[in-house]
Amino acid sequence: MTGDTLGIGDLARRTGVPVRTIRFYCDEGLLEPARSAGGHRRFDAATVDRLTMVRRLRALGLGLRSITDVLAGRRSLDDAVAAERAALDREVATLAWRRSVLRAVEEVSPADRATRLELLSAVQDGFAAHDTLVRLWHPMTTGPIPSDTAAMFLDISAPRPPELPTPAQVVAYAELVLLAADRGMATRLRASTLVNHDRIADLGALHAAVAEACVLAFPQVTAGARPAPGPALDRFVAAHAAALGAADSPEFRHALNHRTAADRHPRLRRYWHLTGEITGEAAPVGVTHTWLLDALDHSVS
Repeated sequence: MTGDTLGIGDLARRTGVPVRTIRFYCDEGLLEPARSAGGHRRFDAATVDRLTMVRRLRALGLGLRSITDVLAGRRSLDDAVAAERAALDREVATLAWRRSVLRAVEEVSPADRATRLELLSAVQDGFAAHDTLVRLWHPMTTGPIPSDTAAMFLDISAPRPPELPTPAQVVAYAELVLLAADRGMATRLRASTLVNHDRIADLGALHAAVAEACVLAFPQVTAGARPAPGPALDRFVAAHAAALGAADSPEFRHALNHRTAADRHPRLRRYWHLTGEITGEAAPVGVTHTWLLDALDHSVS
């Protein structure tokens, strides 16, 4: 020790950090030593606390860049820890997805293994899979729609993969992604959902009113009732009529039924069925919505 400074060996003994690691931290800019007349690194007393903090943050798994930002005051410790936890959450979710994928391959019969492999190999992980679903539905949130309504719509239409998916859920999600990647389905959705968007002043109100109709229909859907006219269908039609400034009439119902025909397509029905398998819901909103469309179709046919 010289004056009020420490040599690298003294610093190592006081902090428990090996000399070679201290040299590395100096090279990376985490520590800024002075130099003695002989060219040796010298450290002031404050470096003990700084290096102790570095050691503790490294023990938490934080990277050198995050630690440098915390020490420089460019980032709070809370933000750095939260970011590290989020990264670990993503890593754990990715591993859980891969584990279930492997189990899904193991559990299928040898005769069906090639088909199962082809399906699962198309989806790298749950995060990439979810992005595919969002790309399908995001255009439907364009226009004068509140951000919270748009977020809710995407949560319903593009469900996130479970944190700990079962093999069955992984298989269902992979099929969901293949459906979402189908250009024909995207075209059909745009041809129905986006029609008249420019004529609707308040898309948020329309979504809310349709949701009310789905709530009314939910008991009938879960009970296995056949789609039929009733209060739920009336609320559904009234929601669309009000959004377009029209009156509920036989002519309006025929036009609405024609416009929404694409939403009754078998591939979209399959999409909502798979959504239920993933979320565990007895009747996902998409299934209930399709029930209302079927009720409309039956009532005007």
